[in-house]
Amino acid sequence: MPEEIRRRGRITTRGPGAERVRDADLSLLGGPEPDFVSTDPWRALRILGEFVEGFDLLARVGPAVSVFGSARTAPDDPDYAAAVEIGRLLAREGRAVITGGGPGLMEAANKGAAEAGGLSVGLNIELPH
Repeated sequence: MPEEIRRRGRITTRGPGAERVRDADLSLLGGPEPDFVSTDPWRALRILGEFVEGFDLLARVGPAVSVFGSARTAPDDPDYAAAVEIGRLLAREGRAVITGGGPGLMEAANKGAAEAGGLSVGLNIELPH
């Protein structure tokens, strides 16, 4: 995935396409919302759409390894350094690193992959307040 395109929750872009996406979002969000979009069936369709979008993006990642680990591991912990090295080695072997996008060991694996010039993917969810 090009460096200028980043994803978090809804589609977010950086670079030349950012203004075009922002303008499209504003035109769609400008008017009042019809009542039916608050119903359970409509909510289910939005959730399904988010799954489809996520799986579509992940299908394009290529060979990858998921790294799971504690979000509470501090950067001075030897396990953190080991996770950085694992991420670096995976990237050098042409594998993307996929984590939960959190701190600790997930951050370390993504950091190692990024330092080696590899693809680093952090997956997370946004919960309603």
